[in-house]
Amino acid sequence: MTVAVATAGLGLSSAANKALKAAAAFWFFAAVIGQWAFFYYIIAFYGTSTLSGNFEVWNKLAALGRTPYVAGDTAGNMAFAAHALAAGIIAFGGALQLVPQIRARAPIFHRWNGRLFLLTVVGLSLSGFYLVWVRGTSPSMLNAVSTTLNGVLILAFVVLAFRSARARDFAVHRRWALHLYLVSNAQWFLRIGLFAYFIVNMGLGNKVAMGDPFLTFWVFGCYLVPIAVLEFYFRAKDSAGPLGRFAVAGGLFALTLLMGVGIFGFAMFSQAIVSGAPLALPR
Repeated sequence: MTVAVATAGLGLSSAANKALKAAAAFWFFAAVIGQWAFFYYIIAFYGTSTLSGNFEVWNKLAALGRTPYVAGDTAGNMAFAAHALAAGIIAFGGALQLVPQIRARAPIFHRWNGRLFLLTVVGLSLSGFYLVWVRGTSPSMLNAVSTTLNGVLILAFVVLAFRSARARDFAVHRRWALHLYLVSNAQWFLRIGLFAYFIVNMGLGNKVAMGDPFLTFWVFGCYLVPIAVLEFYFRAKDSAGPLGRFAVAGGLFALTLLMGVGIFGFAMFSQAIVSGAPLALPR
């Protein structure tokens, strides 16, 4: 009886580990697809317009409450272009840092791509502070505070990830690097969360608008929720029992499905931006 119970327990624990690992892999697969679609959008829209000098086209984003192009503000316009293009570098290069095969088989690339990533996210944070508090591009004080907190977290995680890498404590480094990856992609999470909310609610027949309480929460939730989920994942992986790991795996799987809905919705919207189609969001 004891042996049978122990064997059953080991089997349940193994199944829980596999479920958690599969849920994490599913999330990563969806995230890479979404991130690289975001990279395409940034290059196709911001990269092309920056190279051609057609900065006025940025104000198509007025549908999102933003008018990033300001006539006569050359320094501000260039800062915004650099900020947007840096987000593209983060979307493309950041995902490569998470691939274990690259870390194992191309450590030199991993190291130098990581350094580029750290420099880029520092520049992203500093340019974000400038755009918010000097140029005044945030649509509201709430957005300004959220962007600032996001930037502070990015800089803090940069320091922690860099210090642990220098100390060759790679287990700790990987954890801080994952935190950094998530907060650095807050604007991507903001967008896919917004579109997931719209699509799901409209599919259920609910009326939605840009002023809904969820969207106010998501201004901060777009980076606080991902790092909270990451902490749940670490805790489940390190110390939770099988049922806890099954619960976290199920939650992560469900969140990934929602993320996939948002990725699809934003991909359609961003393609409309690139193609020049008229834009509209629920008011």
